[in-house]
Amino acid sequence: MRSGVCVRPAGGGESEPGLAVGDGIGVARGWAHAGFHRIHLVDVDVAAGSGCNDALIDEIIRDGAIEVQTHCAAQSTDDIERMIAAGAVRVVVGPRALEDPDWLAGAAELYPGLLVVATDVRERRVVTRGWVRTLPLDILDVVEDLNGLPLGGLLLSAATGDAARTNSDLALLEDVAEACDFAVIAAGAVSTMSDLRALEHRGVAAVLLGEALYNGQLDAHSVAMEFGE
Repeated sequence: MRSGVCVRPAGGGESEPGLAVGDGIGVARGWAHAGFHRIHLVDVDVAAGSGCNDALIDEIIRDGAIEVQTHCAAQSTDDIERMIAAGAVRVVVGPRALEDPDWLAGAAELYPGLLVVATDVRERRVVTRGWVRTLPLDILDVVEDLNGLPLGGLLLSAATGDAARTNSDLALLEDVAEACDFAVIAAGAVSTMSDLRALEHRGVAAVLLGEALYNGQLDAHSVAMEFGE
């Protein structure tokens, strides 16, 4: 969500305005009609520090056409409480979750099963703050620490590129899925049904899809029919 409308990536990251795809409720209903059960909403304005779309996200949640998982740069328990009170079924928490483990532990105890920790990984190392800060943490060590918390999942974005790198990331996701006590959600360069089947085979519970659906690389009805809950 950006400036009150639903947008798709323009290819330039958060600095780009994005391409409008319609009003939020209309887009949410469209995905529900295609057979999806849950959408992942990112408030790009919050991430960019240029405002927020709380009212629109609340409206989409209240509409009830589809379950909503919010990724709105939640940085406090108040942020989390507001989203859960609005009706979000999951709240994704970002950098603070790994940089402040005591805060994460407290938040997870307050909202068991409702928080999803998001992190980026490059060569098995955790990367935060827009891929610019590499933490001295192996992702499997992070998983070991997180396993004792009542989390709803781990949202993992692994750097992708050529075919060899993609295969490496599949192996990484398989390792993480085997190690996790909770669901692993993959985000990244997924563009074919074969990609989805490979991730499912490796124990990944869910995949974030965006551009591949909007540009027609993946057929929404086919994806929902084969992989819908």
